[in-house]
Amino acid sequence: MTLEIVRFVRDLYQTKDPIYLHEPLFIGNERKYVLDAIDSTFVSSVGAYVDRFEKDFSEYIGTEKAVACVNGTAALHISLILANVGLNDEVITQPLTFIATCNAISYQKAHPVFVDVDKDTMGLSPDALEAFLAQNTTVTEKGCLNKTTGRIIKAVIPMHTFGHACRIDEIADICNKWHITLIEDAAEALGSTYKGKALGTFGDISAFSFNGNKVMTTGGGGMVIAKQSDTIIRAKHLTTTAKVPHPYEFTHDNIGYNYRMPNLNAALGCAQLEQIKGYLKSKRETANRYKDFFADRPETFVDEPENSHSNFWLNAILLDDTQNRDDFLQIINAQQVMVRPIWTLMNKLSMFKGCQTGSLDNAEWLEKYVINLPSSVRM
Repeated sequence: MTLEIVRFVRDLYQTKDPIYLHEPLFIGNERKYVLDAIDSTFVSSVGAYVDRFEKDFSEYIGTEKAVACVNGTAALHISLILANVGLNDEVITQPLTFIATCNAISYQKAHPVFVDVDKDTMGLSPDALEAFLAQNTTVTEKGCLNKTTGRIIKAVIPMHTFGHACRIDEIADICNKWHITLIEDAAEALGSTYKGKALGTFGDISAFSFNGNKVMTTGGGGMVIAKQSDTIIRAKHLTTTAKVPHPYEFTHDNIGYNYRMPNLNAALGCAQLEQIKGYLKSKRETANRYKDFFADRPETFVDEPENSHSNFWLNAILLDDTQNRDDFLQIINAQQVMVRPIWTLMNKLSMFKGCQTGSLDNAEWLEKYVINLPSSVRM
């Protein structure tokens, strides 16, 4: 039965070669723009393609300004700095996420607090968030105080798992109620919408990723957007080593970060963004093929949640028990078709075992049964 899936995936991608989880695709102006950037000699963090990529991305996502970074983790790190998260502050996030979310929190010497996800979205549950805050916190002059730890909760970071929207509007309302900054981890969600609005535009500050395995790529890269114009101005300043503009002098007015995206990467991004509509169309067609295939099988296809339009960055299925999952992973990977389990929950990692958590029943259930399938764009 499992080998039927191998045959289906090979037919889907029309190859006998190894099939990976998500490969980049270069079918447009990538080579042209990158060579143009090389010829310009502006290959680092100053160059026309950086400005162009930020402008094109802003227009695509529907925001006024954007700041390009070297990777998605840097975008998250700067987002936390912009939210004034620092030593011994707390940040609520979900345990079911890629480790970059928690790494960025740790860079600021802050403490992650883990709240459960919803089964249907695999993203942070507004019900679990509201319940945790009502039970454990109070709003003071200094902010949202965690009565258990005595620390201030400065931010909430939901993540749109595999590009599927969490109930982000409800989370935004809760953050407003409890005076907490909302940082939207949209690393996997470019091109996805919720109630007709682009993911990444709900947060006070939002971070995207353009890693080589994302819907579109700049090789390595990320982007920060924010609702307040002064916040995005500060983001650009801090990611450019906090250098005060001057024709030749080197003056820096803050601790800064060399996080600006190089022009070579931005050139690649400009070409990739030109293809985004076709990429998203292809990924939806692939998701529909998977959905039809698994309709009459014991595995359950993970479809887009209600009120959302997903980019289907990574397609996923649910198996019925962990032994079947482990057998599935071993057999299919042995056939050189890459499938993988979902991430180990963050609160189970040694660095975060001491962090406060709410009840994590849904996250623990998903950890046992989710498997990702090959999801590259087919053109």
